[in-house]
Amino acid sequence: MTDTGYVQILDLVCGGILLTAVLMLWRRELAAIVRLLVVQGVLLALLAALMGVRESSTELFVVAAGVLVLKAIVLPAVLRRVLRDSGEAREAEPLVNVTASLLAAALLTLLAYGLSRPLVALAPSPTTRALPVGLAVVLLGFFVLVTRRRALSQVVGFLLLDNGITATAFLATAGVPLVVELGVSLDVLLVVLVMQVLAARMRLSFGRTDLDGLRELRD
Repeated sequence: MTDTGYVQILDLVCGGILLTAVLMLWRRELAAIVRLLVVQGVLLALLAALMGVRESSTELFVVAAGVLVLKAIVLPAVLRRVLRDSGEAREAEPLVNVTASLLAAALLTLLAYGLSRPLVALAPSPTTRALPVGLAVVLLGFFVLVTRRRALSQVVGFLLLDNGITATAFLATAGVPLVVELGVSLDVLLVVLVMQVLAARMRLSFGRTDLDGLRELRD
């Protein structure tokens, strides 16, 4: 692969990762948000595979396959089950409206580019120049965690945060060891399964999965 082709594909994949994160702030339909997570998982797998081609690393191809299975198949399947069991289709009452969310996304992206400039300057390369995308997705994940009220939306925010960390690790280090990625992925899967149980119990107790219902839990 030529350097020009590598840079073009890298920019396209990273742009897609950032775009899916922004679209998650825009959409309110929970099923559509889960589909965007699938797309983002595929793009993360493509990012790892692209670096595998660049570095001629078999381990990166194995990591890409693991990312694809977990983030594009297993976790979305768990989220679809939670969505089906909850009976709720939309994030009806977020703490921040769509317009303000998109404005915040733009500001957080600019902040990520500003914060990453010293890191890019340390080792300029096509991958490190794309590093702001990973940091932006991390910040957007925090924003979703803070502003969404449904339990499923909170899980989406956590997964978005994890995807941002994964993208940042790939871009900053040209990939992460297989054992590290496997350990982190299993931790994420465990958290999602716990959130599934929590959402189901909230549904039975309060008839909804709005996290404000937790305030009713008193001794």
